[in-house]
Parts: sequence; structure tokens; C-alpha cells
Amino acid sequence: QVQLVESGGGLVQTGGSLRLSCAASGRIFSTWVFAWFRQAPGKEREFVATISWSGGGTAYADSVKGRFTLSTDNPKNTVYLQMNSLRPEDTAVYYCAASVSHYTFGSPDTKMYEVWGQGTQVTVSS
Repeated sequence: QVQLVESGGGLVQTGGSLRLSCAASGRIFSTWVFAWFRQAPGKEREFVATISWSGGGTAYADSVKGRFTLSTDNPKNTVYLQMNSLRPEDTAVYYCAASVSHYTFGSPDTKMYEVWGQGTQVTVSS
């Protein structure tokens, strides 16, 4: 069974950058879709961005478009989320998620993703 492990979170000042990594153990098939969600205290988990494992198509939430960039390193089974121009409102626990179906691409519904990581904290100070 595939497991996801996130890393790269931390404390950064407004305007700073962080790169999150999501390492997947096990075999990833071409139909898989990966996504990042985030959850701030007292709020629901929200969709951030998604990428298809084959082809590399991406989609982003409006709140992060132009600031965050997804990429993959297929030989390393790793997905990266480059976060630039960070704002205090980006503060949250960031979760990596995966779905076995390419039909999930772009879905903001957490129930569509079968595999989740444990999350990594991102804190942006003002």
C-alpha cells in the first residue's frame, strides 16, 4: 500500500518561500493524481493544488495561483509544492493526498482521495 510522507514545513516571514515535499512509498501508476490540501485552526480542510502523475497537468486554488507551483520527480516518487510570496493567511497544516483515478484531477473533495500523509506545519509570521 502506498504511503505519503510530507516534509519541508516550517516558520517563515511574510514574503518568504518554502518547498514542501511529498514522498510516496510503493508503486505509483500513471493514472494517479496528487494534491495538496491545507487546514488552518478552526477551519475546514481546503484544496490548494493538484497535479497528474503522468503529463504533469496542474490546477490551483485561486488563493495560491501565481504564488505556488507544483512539480514531480517521477523517479523519486516525489511531489513538490513550491510556495513563494507567502502570507500569514497561508498558515496551516499542509497535507499531501493521492487518488488512484485521473478523474479526481482538480477535485476539491477530500473524499475523492484515498491516501493521505500526516501533514506538515507551515507558519507565516507577519
